[in-house]
Amino acid sequence: MVYQRRRFERREMRICVTGLRGLPGVMGGVESHCEELLPRILALYPKLAIRLVGRKPYLPEGVAEFKGVEVVSLPSPRQQSLEAIVSTFLAVLHARRYGWRLIHIHAIGPGLLAPLARMVGLRVVLTHHGRDYDRAKWNPFARAMLRLGEWAGVAFAHRVIAVSPSLAEALKQQFPAARGKISYVPNGAPALADSQEGLPEVLSRLGVDERPYVLAVGRLVPEKGFDYLVRAFLDSGTDRQLLIAGAADHETDYSRKLLATAGERVRFLGRQPRSVLRKLYEGADLFVLPSFHEGLPIVALEAASCGAPMLLSDIGANRDIGLAEGNYFPVGDEAALSAALARPRPEFAIDGPAIRSRFDWDVVARETLEIYRLAY
Repeated sequence: MVYQRRRFERREMRICVTGLRGLPGVMGGVESHCEELLPRILALYPKLAIRLVGRKPYLPEGVAEFKGVEVVSLPSPRQQSLEAIVSTFLAVLHARRYGWRLIHIHAIGPGLLAPLARMVGLRVVLTHHGRDYDRAKWNPFARAMLRLGEWAGVAFAHRVIAVSPSLAEALKQQFPAARGKISYVPNGAPALADSQEGLPEVLSRLGVDERPYVLAVGRLVPEKGFDYLVRAFLDSGTDRQLLIAGAADHETDYSRKLLATAGERVRFLGRQPRSVLRKLYEGADLFVLPSFHEGLPIVALEAASCGAPMLLSDIGANRDIGLAEGNYFPVGDEAALSAALARPRPEFAIDGPAIRSRFDWDVVARETLEIYRLAY
């Protein structure tokens, strides 16, 4: 092992990363994950070369580098049922053509291309960010394809990363032959960039009153549960306001109906940069994540890193954060959520420093680099 490690330290590695829309500043949990993780890996091992292959519709004009990570945009349709598979297919061919030895595929939809990557001679790492077939937006055919992608990714990858302990254990039970190559490596709790504006200035610019608010952050998709959060909030009797920061990747009937619930007490802020989110987290009377489905929720870790009081649905991925029982409510239970929203702020206090120490991006980077070494 000492000899192998020394050889690794002298050796330049070439990693191609795909399965996400792009970076920097592209909305999404996988995108936030890679934005935090990849520069840290490069800082640990400067001989490593990382090229991220993203999707042209999401990347700002002229982006070619982000903190040492090469960013290449390839064509893809901006259609939720096609864009991931098309862009990952092109990324596999790109990696093979330009001599990138290892491809790191993020998410189980893109995992469908793991067999092709193996066929053309690439080493493969898959990060499983969550069981996307549980998302309400997918029809039966799409869910079947996502299940197939999960199987193909786990079966054909040389190493598999699961972002939560409950997910890692479930995969080992589901795919016993792959147990030895499945590792739990979490998302991290990031230290968000600060804004030069104070909270009053941020709220004023967003057109929001300076009074206590409940905050939710995420894409406007059914699995986030924002529709029943709005109903529970309005029924709770609280005199606070509800702020929801986020947008929809693709306009849907759900997002249109959700935005139609906006009013004096419910405000939709759209997608906000992370420096603004930091101010919103720090000033929140309560942060709420009512999701039906998550991997290991980065927005909850962001809120925790800012010390926000927290109330989360009791799905396994949220419980993996390890908060007290009083910080959870039964997922989908509108009445329970409404009752919880009426409880006083101190009941939802958390130990932010303890969470930051458990979910440390620097540790995540070291563990991911070790997995690259094992797979290379």
